[in-house]
Amino acid sequence: MYSFGAFMTVCQVSRNDAEQRVHQMAKHGWKSSGAPAGPKKKADDEATASGEGLEDLAQAARDQIAKLIIARFQGHGMARLVDAVLRARGYTTYLSPEGPDKGIDILASPEPMGFGEPRVCVQVKSGDSTLDRPTLDQLIGVMQNVQASHGLLVSWGGFKSSVDKEEATQFFRVRL
Repeated sequence: MYSFGAFMTVCQVSRNDAEQRVHQMAKHGWKSSGAPAGPKKKADDEATASGEGLEDLAQAARDQIAKLIIARFQGHGMARLVDAVLRARGYTTYLSPEGPDKGIDILASPEPMGFGEPRVCVQVKSGDSTLDRPTLDQLIGVMQNVQASHGLLVSWGGFKSSVDKEEATQFFRVRL
């Protein structure tokens, strides 16, 4: 019970034959052996059958991950995180230093020297506010200035409907 409460940790629960015990509990409707069945038995069985408990656990995990990302990657830290994801996907990147960046947080290309296609210009916003159309227009302008064929607009706070309406128009050039 205490080992499963560690949402912020990646671990393997192994003491006291934990894996075997979890498999046994799964086979028996998530009831531990020897535990008395109480009056909530029918409701618990229905929740397990519908997957309701698993959805709550998944949402709790997503919430914990989101809190961790917000706490550790505010401001330029979010750009460093996106840069690391792009490098892990095989891109060669240029990460702008902290401070004014003229709309360029990251430039990326899949070739080892960074000369290949697609050339991607990335703008990253880590704040809670939703991004509006002028931010998208700024990215498109910067893409032209740096000869980027594609743009990536990353926003932790999401996008206003004016930006969402442009998604189809910019489909072959920009991803949100």
